[in-house]
Amino acid sequence: MSRIGRMPIAIPAGVTVTIAENNHVTVKGPKGTLERVLPAEMEIKQEGAEILVSRPNDLKKMKSLHGLTRTLINNMIIGVTEGYSKTLEINGVSYRAAKSGKKLTLTLGYSHPVEMTDPEGLESTVDGNKIIVKGIDKEKVGQYAAEIRNKRAPEPYKGKGIKYEDEVIRRKVGKTGKK
Repeated sequence: MSRIGRMPIAIPAGVTVTIAENNHVTVKGPKGTLERVLPAEMEIKQEGAEILVSRPNDLKKMKSLHGLTRTLINNMIIGVTEGYSKTLEINGVSYRAAKSGKKLTLTLGYSHPVEMTDPEGLESTVDGNKIIVKGIDKEKVGQYAAEIRNKRAPEPYKGKGIKYEDEVIRRKVGKTGKK
Protein backbone atom coordinates (compact mmCIF):
# COMPACT_ATOMS: atom_id res chain seq x y z
CA MET A 1 0.00 0.00 0.00
CA SER A 2 1.02 3.58 -0.61
CA ARG A 3 2.13 5.02 2.71
CA ILE A 4 0.83 8.45 1.81
CA GLY A 5 -2.29 7.17 0.01
CA ARG A 6 -3.65 5.14 2.90
CA MET A 7 -3.40 7.96 5.47
CA PRO A 8 -6.81 9.51 6.22
CA ILE A 9 -7.28 13.24 5.53
CA ALA A 10 -8.73 15.13 8.50
CA ILE A 11 -11.33 17.76 7.61
CA PRO A 12 -10.91 20.80 9.90
CA ALA A 13 -13.87 22.73 11.31
CA GLY A 14 -15.33 25.28 8.89
CA VAL A 15 -14.40 23.25 5.79
CA THR A 16 -16.95 21.39 3.68
CA VAL A 17 -15.92 18.73 1.16
CA THR A 18 -18.31 17.60 -1.57
CA ILE A 19 -17.57 14.54 -3.69
CA ALA A 20 -19.71 14.40 -6.86
CA GLU A 21 -19.77 11.77 -9.63
CA ASN A 22 -16.55 11.22 -11.64
CA ASN A 23 -14.58 12.18 -8.49
CA HIS A 24 -15.35 15.91 -8.87
CA VAL A 25 -14.18 17.19 -5.47
CA THR A 26 -15.21 20.65 -4.20
CA VAL A 27 -13.61 22.04 -1.04
CA LYS A 28 -15.11 25.16 0.60
CA GLY A 29 -13.33 26.92 3.43
CA PRO A 30 -12.79 30.30 5.09
CA LYS A 31 -10.36 31.50 2.36
CA GLY A 32 -12.36 30.36 -0.68
CA THR A 33 -13.47 27.43 -2.82
CA LEU A 34 -11.37 24.98 -4.85
CA GLU A 35 -12.66 22.43 -7.37
CA ARG A 36 -10.82 19.59 -9.05
CA VAL A 37 -11.63 16.46 -11.06
CA LEU A 38 -9.50 13.62 -9.71
CA PRO A 39 -8.73 10.27 -11.41
CA ALA A 40 -11.98 8.30 -11.81
CA GLU A 41 -10.29 4.98 -10.91
CA MET A 42 -9.68 6.05 -7.30
CA GLU A 43 -12.41 5.55 -4.72
CA ILE A 44 -12.84 8.63 -2.49
CA LYS A 45 -15.05 8.18 0.59
CA GLN A 46 -15.99 10.66 3.31
CA GLU A 47 -16.37 9.06 6.72
CA GLY A 48 -17.30 11.51 9.45
CA ALA A 49 -14.64 14.21 9.68
CA GLU A 50 -12.12 12.47 7.43
CA ILE A 51 -11.63 11.39 3.83
CA LEU A 52 -10.23 8.02 2.76
CA VAL A 53 -8.76 7.27 -0.68
CA SER A 54 -8.50 3.66 -1.87
CA ARG A 55 -7.37 2.07 -5.13
CA PRO A 56 -9.04 -0.75 -7.07
CA ASN A 57 -5.93 -2.91 -7.72
CA ASP A 58 -2.14 -2.98 -7.41
CA LEU A 59 -1.17 -2.01 -10.95
CA LYS A 60 1.77 0.41 -11.12
CA LYS A 61 -0.43 3.23 -12.48
CA MET A 62 -2.98 2.77 -9.67
CA LYS A 63 -0.24 2.80 -7.03
CA SER A 64 1.12 6.10 -8.34
CA LEU A 65 -2.36 7.67 -8.63
CA HIS A 66 -3.23 6.59 -5.08
CA GLY A 67 -0.72 8.83 -3.29
CA LEU A 68 -1.22 11.64 -5.80
CA THR A 69 -4.99 11.75 -5.31
CA ARG A 70 -4.68 11.87 -1.52
CA THR A 71 -2.05 14.63 -1.67
CA LEU A 72 -4.11 16.74 -4.10
CA ILE A 73 -7.16 16.61 -1.77
CA ASN A 74 -4.96 17.42 1.24
CA ASN A 75 -3.41 20.41 -0.60
CA MET A 76 -6.91 21.71 -1.41
CA ILE A 77 -7.93 21.52 2.27
CA ILE A 78 -4.72 23.27 3.43
CA GLY A 79 -5.24 25.90 0.70
CA VAL A 80 -8.75 26.91 1.79
CA THR A 81 -7.77 27.01 5.50
CA GLU A 82 -4.24 28.49 5.59
CA GLY A 83 -3.38 29.32 1.96
CA TYR A 84 0.01 29.05 0.28
CA SER A 85 2.80 31.56 -0.23
CA LYS A 86 6.17 31.64 -1.98
CA THR A 87 8.83 34.26 -1.35
CA LEU A 88 11.28 35.35 -4.02
CA GLU A 89 14.39 37.49 -3.48
CA ILE A 90 15.84 39.98 -5.96
CA ASN A 91 19.65 40.25 -5.89
CA GLY A 92 21.65 42.65 -8.04
CA VAL A 93 22.52 46.31 -8.34
CA SER A 94 19.51 48.39 -9.54
CA TYR A 95 17.30 45.27 -9.79
CA ARG A 96 13.98 46.15 -8.19
CA ALA A 97 10.27 45.42 -8.14
CA ALA A 98 7.29 47.73 -7.78
CA LYS A 99 3.59 46.99 -7.36
CA SER A 100 0.66 49.12 -8.57
CA GLY A 101 -2.79 47.57 -8.37
CA LYS A 102 -2.61 44.10 -9.93
CA LYS A 103 0.49 44.99 -11.99
CA LEU A 104 3.97 43.89 -10.89
CA THR A 105 6.77 45.90 -12.54
CA LEU A 106 10.26 44.38 -12.49
CA THR A 107 13.41 46.34 -13.36
CA LEU A 108 15.95 43.62 -14.14
CA GLY A 109 18.70 45.23 -16.21
CA TYR A 110 16.88 44.92 -19.52
CA SER A 111 16.29 47.94 -21.78
CA HIS A 112 12.65 47.94 -20.67
CA PRO A 113 10.78 47.21 -17.42
CA VAL A 114 9.08 43.78 -17.29
CA GLU A 115 5.39 44.04 -16.40
CA MET A 116 3.36 41.10 -15.09
CA THR A 117 -0.31 41.01 -14.09
CA ASP A 118 -1.37 38.88 -11.12
CA PRO A 119 -3.45 35.88 -12.28
CA GLU A 120 -7.00 35.39 -11.00
CA GLY A 121 -7.04 34.28 -7.34
CA LEU A 122 -3.39 35.19 -6.68
CA GLU A 123 -1.91 38.21 -4.96
CA SER A 124 1.69 39.39 -5.01
CA THR A 125 3.22 41.92 -2.63
CA VAL A 126 6.60 43.67 -2.76
CA ASP A 127 8.59 44.20 0.44
CA GLY A 128 11.96 45.77 -0.29
CA ASN A 129 13.88 43.20 -2.36
CA LYS A 130 11.32 40.43 -1.68
CA ILE A 131 8.29 39.43 -3.75
CA ILE A 132 5.65 37.37 -1.90
CA VAL A 133 3.10 35.42 -3.97
CA LYS A 134 0.01 34.29 -2.03
CA GLY A 135 -3.05 32.24 -2.97
CA ILE A 136 -5.18 29.22 -2.09
CA ASP A 137 -4.17 26.98 -5.03
CA LYS A 138 -0.69 25.50 -4.44
CA GLU A 139 -0.21 24.73 -8.14
CA LYS A 140 -1.01 28.29 -9.29
CA VAL A 141 1.16 29.90 -6.58
CA GLY A 142 4.14 27.76 -7.59
CA GLN A 143 3.56 28.38 -11.31
CA TYR A 144 3.34 32.18 -10.97
CA ALA A 145 6.42 32.27 -8.71
CA ALA A 146 8.31 30.19 -11.31
CA GLU A 147 7.24 32.61 -14.09
CA ILE A 148 8.53 35.58 -12.06
CA ARG A 149 11.84 33.77 -11.36
CA ASN A 150 12.16 32.95 -15.07
CA LYS A 151 12.30 36.65 -16.01
CA ARG A 152 15.89 36.74 -14.67
CA ALA A 153 17.06 33.44 -13.16
CA PRO A 154 20.08 33.72 -10.83
CA GLU A 155 23.46 33.37 -12.51
CA PRO A 156 26.30 31.37 -10.87
CA TYR A 157 29.10 33.97 -10.95
CA LYS A 158 27.73 36.93 -9.01
CA GLY A 159 24.40 35.45 -7.89
CA LYS A 160 22.40 38.24 -9.59
CA GLY A 161 18.77 37.58 -10.49
CA ILE A 162 15.54 36.42 -8.87
CA LYS A 163 15.74 33.37 -6.62
CA TYR A 164 13.46 31.60 -4.17
CA GLU A 165 14.06 32.59 -0.55
CA ASP A 166 15.24 29.09 0.46
CA GLU A 167 17.13 28.41 -2.81
CA VAL A 168 20.91 27.98 -2.66
CA ILE A 169 22.79 29.09 -5.76
CA ARG A 170 25.88 27.05 -6.62
CA ARG A 171 28.56 29.63 -7.18
CA LYS A 172 31.36 29.30 -9.74
CA VAL A 173 34.82 30.82 -9.71
CA GLY A 174 35.31 33.47 -12.40
CA LYS A 175 38.15 33.92 -14.87
CA THR A 176 41.73 34.30 -13.71
CA GLY A 177 44.15 36.62 -15.48
CA LYS A 178 47.47 35.75 -17.21
CA LYS A 179 50.67 35.66 -15.16
